[in-house]
Amino acid sequence: MESNYSALPKNAFVELQLQDDSFGSRNPRSSPKDTSLKLLPIDGDQNHMKQHNVDPEMDDDIDFDNLPLIFGGSNTGSGIYGAVFNLTTSIIGAGIMALPATIKVLGLVLGVVLIFLMGILSEFSVELLVRFTAQCKAASYGEVVQAACGRPARILSEICIIVNNAGVLVVYLIIIGDVMSGSLHHVGVFDQWLGNGVWDHRKLVILLVLVIFLAPLCALDKIDSLSLTSAASVALAVVFVLVAFLIAIIKLVEGTIEAPRMTPDFGSKQAILDLLVVIPIMSNAYVCHFNVQPIYNELEGRSIQKMNQVGRITTVLCVVIYASTAISGYLLFGKNTEADVLTNFDKDLGIRFSTALNYIVRIGYVFHLVLVFPVIHFSLRQTVDALVFDGSAPLSESRKRSLGLTAVLLLLIYLGSTVIPNIWTAFKFTGATTAVSLGFIFPSLIALRLGKQGHGLTHIEKLLSWFMLVLAMIVSIVGVVGNIYSLKSKSE
Repeated sequence: MESNYSALPKNAFVELQLQDDSFGSRNPRSSPKDTSLKLLPIDGDQNHMKQHNVDPEMDDDIDFDNLPLIFGGSNTGSGIYGAVFNLTTSIIGAGIMALPATIKVLGLVLGVVLIFLMGILSEFSVELLVRFTAQCKAASYGEVVQAACGRPARILSEICIIVNNAGVLVVYLIIIGDVMSGSLHHVGVFDQWLGNGVWDHRKLVILLVLVIFLAPLCALDKIDSLSLTSAASVALAVVFVLVAFLIAIIKLVEGTIEAPRMTPDFGSKQAILDLLVVIPIMSNAYVCHFNVQPIYNELEGRSIQKMNQVGRITTVLCVVIYASTAISGYLLFGKNTEADVLTNFDKDLGIRFSTALNYIVRIGYVFHLVLVFPVIHFSLRQTVDALVFDGSAPLSESRKRSLGLTAVLLLLIYLGSTVIPNIWTAFKFTGATTAVSLGFIFPSLIALRLGKQGHGLTHIEKLLSWFMLVLAMIVSIVGVVGNIYSLKSKSE
């Protein structure tokens, strides 16, 4: 009987083409390049076979999601730890600097409890997001939102990502300016080193950091390319936490730390307003959901279980770092804790080597923010491209469009950093609106809508989804109302 197969010699090449027309239609931004695999060398003996005639209907039975697709080379996906570093970097940024100030408002006990609670809820929402992203084969946050709630909801979610990420990046630049050039009540590193001069001009310092350090990293077009910088940024964050914790322990042993407040202060109208606006800031600390899909898509041998493992390792790491930073920062500075705790490290800490430790903490964290910046910028650029250039070829295939978007976004972020006065102002509004929506409202809606399909939700998962949705909406409403009253009281 004549066979449809013939032997292939060693080192021959095979070209595979996808015949399933519906495959390419799942993502309207896919290009024709996505429907063909490069020639792959066949190593081995004469028993390797080449198929001459393939029935197109056979392609429907192929699970393309589990095939090791190779475009022009070997699989370059990130491993679990590379994904952990990228996800951790998405979480630990400027938000960590506001946590000691939130503890000052909430009290030590309630503040630490909320850090753990928000971490657990955030991890649950990430796992829901991963499950339903895989179920509907979405390539981005907006796509899974559209599958669950329709196109208007997708547009709203993409606007939330843009506002949230742009706000976070503006905060990064504000912190860099505070540390290097100083602020109204604090001295900058350059002023301490070189004295007051043109080199100490805040806007110039931020611009130079943006052009020299941030722009080259932001020009990279794959998030996996940032795995090493993400690992370095996590290491710098750990150094900051260890140094701050060590200083706090030394001062605690010496008895030079004032007794911390354990519970919130309800003694004045201003204290109650601060309490209303500080909880959304806490919820803002764990928002990384906009980077879940890019990290999942580039995960080597990706699976839901593997991505959940990434999420759980990340959550444990972030909860430990957050709790340590919040406790040590508040113990060190007490009622004088600033909205940006880094600015507190410009004075004598009352221990040996205080000056050197101050420089290590501040400069180390500036480098951390420089390395975190491109990871947040990556999802910002992808979302802006999806919203503005919907239906175009993928951004990775248009280098000019990618660089143009990067330049425009960096310019707008720089201008924002020169207008917004401090990080507390930015976090109050993004925490109560976009951060709560991205981290909790949209994931719970996705789960409740798409949970009716496929494997569905367990009873406990459904209850937790409803709890997360209701809690998030209450936090958002209370935070917005608190922000409005806070602004009115200051204007009066």
